[in-house]
Amino acid sequence: MRPTARGIGTVLGSAALGTTGYLSGYPELVVLAAVGLLATGCALGYVAWRPKLSVRRSVEPDRVTRGEASTQTLTVRNASRLRAATLIAHDACGPTTVPVPLLRLRPGQDTSVDYPVPTQRRGVVVVGPLRVTRRDPLGLVGAARTYGDTVRVWVHPRTHPLQAVPVGVARSLDGRVDKVPHGTITFDTLREYVLGDELRKVHWRTSARVGQLMVREDLDTSLPRIVVLVDDRRAAYRDVTEDGSPDFESVCEAAASIFVAAVRADLAVELLLASGERAVGTTTHRASGPADTRPMLDQLAEAEPTAPGTVLDVATKRLRQHKLGDTLIYLTGSGRPDDLAPVGALAPGYPTVVAGVFGNSDGVPTAVAGMQVLTAADAADFTLAWESLGRW
Repeated sequence: MRPTARGIGTVLGSAALGTTGYLSGYPELVVLAAVGLLATGCALGYVAWRPKLSVRRSVEPDRVTRGEASTQTLTVRNASRLRAATLIAHDACGPTTVPVPLLRLRPGQDTSVDYPVPTQRRGVVVVGPLRVTRRDPLGLVGAARTYGDTVRVWVHPRTHPLQAVPVGVARSLDGRVDKVPHGTITFDTLREYVLGDELRKVHWRTSARVGQLMVREDLDTSLPRIVVLVDDRRAAYRDVTEDGSPDFESVCEAAASIFVAAVRADLAVELLLASGERAVGTTTHRASGPADTRPMLDQLAEAEPTAPGTVLDVATKRLRQHKLGDTLIYLTGSGRPDDLAPVGALAPGYPTVVAGVFGNSDGVPTAVAGMQVLTAADAADFTLAWESLGRW
């Protein structure tokens, strides 16, 4: 609660009139001062009343591709039993605010407002809370209060169709590639028994110890695993401004396209940011459920090219110490072409290494030991270069 400029002027003017009238012997000025102070006191009492509002919000859908529609539904209910509410309200929606009309909202009644969520840019849009401003009729005092919680809308990067996918060292056992080596089915984890599981997979020793049936889960290690390393260093992009980086947007679109293509082919895929963030997709060949690229796309929506230049050394060291897959895709800008060599040096541990370099290709080497280099102006250009690789 704070006085407005008019309220401050009223208080100061009333104090001046009262002092002048008292010292000069003019009671009329004292009366005017009393009226001004009384009006200010009434305004404080009027604004001090906190309306009882119940706020519910829902966003459908809460995850969209850039440019797709997402709608916010806001429902405000007057929980007061006696007083109607006439308020000025605005709902925060990312960097903008949306006016919400609350005119003579009667006790026990509610009003709903629908409005679109801006999805023109990749990122995470925070919707809410509702900000309600209450002023007295004379405009002397105002108070702003927030109601309800917030929700988040993930705006994923666009994807482009990719047909070719890496085959890795060896493909799955369903016959798509012959001569798969034996002994590739290994123990992965234990989980609780669910109806429909085969009894031959029950791990009886653990079941006896914990008091409930536990099922053994196996993992086919012959399945290729793709690791996508996204460079989120600021120095890697020559076009970074306050509004972002078009080259980094192209990197995110290319990464999302690889995720969708890999999951469609039932391949394990993993996202690793140079800054250290990691997200693993859920794929159909594992018992964890149907294919889902959402964790990786969410991570891409939150990513920004702000990391310091030294994080790539940590990322390459991590990839060298912990073999996360057999195919490494490195996506970066053209700002640091000399950094391609350290990633190419991972080739002994990763049989296939491909680098996608976005932006101005001046100074970018066309070939690096241990990797194939694809230069592209944008994600669509990268798609053409990717398909031109032919058989992986």
